[in-house]
Amino acid sequence: MSQIRGDNDCYDLLVIGGGINGAGVAADAAGRGLKVALLESDDFASGTSSRSTKLIHGGLRYLEYYDFRLVRESLSERERLLKKAGHITWPLRFVMPVVPGSRPAWLVRLGLFLYDHLAARVTLKGAEAIRLSRQADRFGFAAKFDKAFVYSDCWVDDARLVIANLQGAHDDGADIYARTAFQTATRKKEVWDVTAVDRESGASRSLKARAIVNAAGPWAVPIAEAVPGVSTNYSSKLVRGSHIIVPRLYEGEHATMLQVGDGRIVVTIPYETDYTLVGTTDHIHDDDPRCVEISEQERDYLLAAVNRFFSRAVSAQDIVWTYSGVRPLFEEGKSRDVNPTTVTRDYSFKLDLGPDKSGAPFLTILGGKLTTYRRLAAHVLKELHDFLPGDVGPSRTENTLLPGADIGTDGPLAYARTLKERYHWLPYTLLVRLCRTYGSRIHMVLAGADELADIGPCFGGDLYRAEVDYLIENEWAVSVEDILWRRTKCGLRFPASGIDQLADYISQTRQASSPREAAS
Repeated sequence: MSQIRGDNDCYDLLVIGGGINGAGVAADAAGRGLKVALLESDDFASGTSSRSTKLIHGGLRYLEYYDFRLVRESLSERERLLKKAGHITWPLRFVMPVVPGSRPAWLVRLGLFLYDHLAARVTLKGAEAIRLSRQADRFGFAAKFDKAFVYSDCWVDDARLVIANLQGAHDDGADIYARTAFQTATRKKEVWDVTAVDRESGASRSLKARAIVNAAGPWAVPIAEAVPGVSTNYSSKLVRGSHIIVPRLYEGEHATMLQVGDGRIVVTIPYETDYTLVGTTDHIHDDDPRCVEISEQERDYLLAAVNRFFSRAVSAQDIVWTYSGVRPLFEEGKSRDVNPTTVTRDYSFKLDLGPDKSGAPFLTILGGKLTTYRRLAAHVLKELHDFLPGDVGPSRTENTLLPGADIGTDGPLAYARTLKERYHWLPYTLLVRLCRTYGSRIHMVLAGADELADIGPCFGGDLYRAEVDYLIENEWAVSVEDILWRRTKCGLRFPASGIDQLADYISQTRQASSPREAAS
C-alpha cells in the first residue's frame, strides 16, 4: 500500500508503534510536511488500542484524584473528535444510579457540574437528575434503584480510529510499515541508524532518522532499554482491563455507569446492535502483554456487577465474546506497590539526547489515553521542534477531518439514509454498518457495484468479498483476525464454518497481488 522510500533516505521522524499514539504522531507529523516512517511489529491496533472500553470521555472519576487538567483537556477533545471522526464516533447518554453507601448524591452532582463546565460543551447535552421510577422501562434497572443522574460522553471504534489516522498519515506521504519489528538503533551524532525486520519475509530493513518516537505502549520500556545509550529511570506497570459482551441487557441506546462499591466503576454500552459491552477491570498483569485473557475472577466480577443493577440477569453461558488488553501505567523509579486504579492516565515524555546531551533525540511516550491522543501528538512535535527542519509547518489535526469523516454533521445513520436510494439494492442493515465503519469511504468499498451480486459472495456474518478486498488493498489487513475483529466486528456473527474459506481467500488474494507489488 505504501510507497517505500529508499533505505538511504533519512526520515525526519521514525515512529515505533502502530497504536493510537503512534498513529496520531505519524498523522500530525506527516500533515506538517515532515518525512515520516512508522514501524509496527504486528497488526495496527493489535494491542491496547483495539481493546479499550471504546469511549471518548472526559474521565469523570479522574475528578476524584484532582486531575483537573487531564479532565479539561479530555472534555475539549470529545467535541473535536466528534467532528474529526464523525463516522466512527457518536454521543452517548450515560445513566448513573445513586447507590446507598457509595458516592453521595451531592458529590456526584458537584462532579457532574464540573464535568459540564470545565471545557466548552457545544453539541453534547448537559447533566440532569432523574427518577428511574418515572421512566417507562426504568432504563433496564432493577426496582431497588430510583434516583439517578444522566450525563454525556462519546463512543468510538478504537481500532478504526487508529486506521483512520494511519490512512491520513499515508495520504500525506508517510511510509507505513506493518508487521515490521524494530530491532535496534545506533545513534551517530545527529542521526539514528535503525534496523527493523519484516516479520513475514524475515528480511532486514535499514532506515535512517533524525529523531525517534517510541510509542510502543506496553513495550515502550523494553524498547528504550534495548537501545544503546538511552537511559531509563522509570518503569511501567501493566494493568489488565477485561470486558465481556453479552446479549442486550436493556432496550434503548443509552450507556450506564455503575458504582460497584469498591471505589471502581463498571460501564455498559450498547454494542453492535444486538449486544451490550460490559467493562472494565483493573488487575496487575505480570505476563506477556501479547497473551492477555480475562480471568475467571474478572468474568465473575463483571457478571456480578450487571446482575446487581439490572432486572435482566446474565450468566457465564450468555457471554458471546471477551477481550482483554493491558494499559502501561508509568511510575518514576521501579516501585510496583501502587494501586492501579489510582495511577494517572495522563501522559508524559522522556527525551534522551545521549550522554553529551547533543545527540539525535529518542523520545519515549509514557501513558496516555485514547481521548487525548491528538493533543499528545501535538505535544510530541512541540517537544521535538528544535530537532526538526526549520520550515516545519503548524499542526493541522485540530480541524482536519480524518479519512471517511466527510459525511456531514448528523452522523453515520443520517448518512446511510442519504445513500439509501443510491444503494437501493444493498440490505439496509449492511448499508448502515458500512457507513458506521467506513463513512464516505463506503464508495471505495462498493466501487463498480450496481447490484448485490457485484460485491461477490458473502463469507458469513454480513461480510462480502468486496469488503474483504477493500481491507486487504487499503487497510493493511492480512489475516482473518485483522478483518473480523479489528477492521470490523463481523466476528460476533461469523460462523465457524466460514473461517477456513475466508482464510484461503485472503491468502490467495495476497499471493495474486504480490507480483504486482514487486513490479511497482
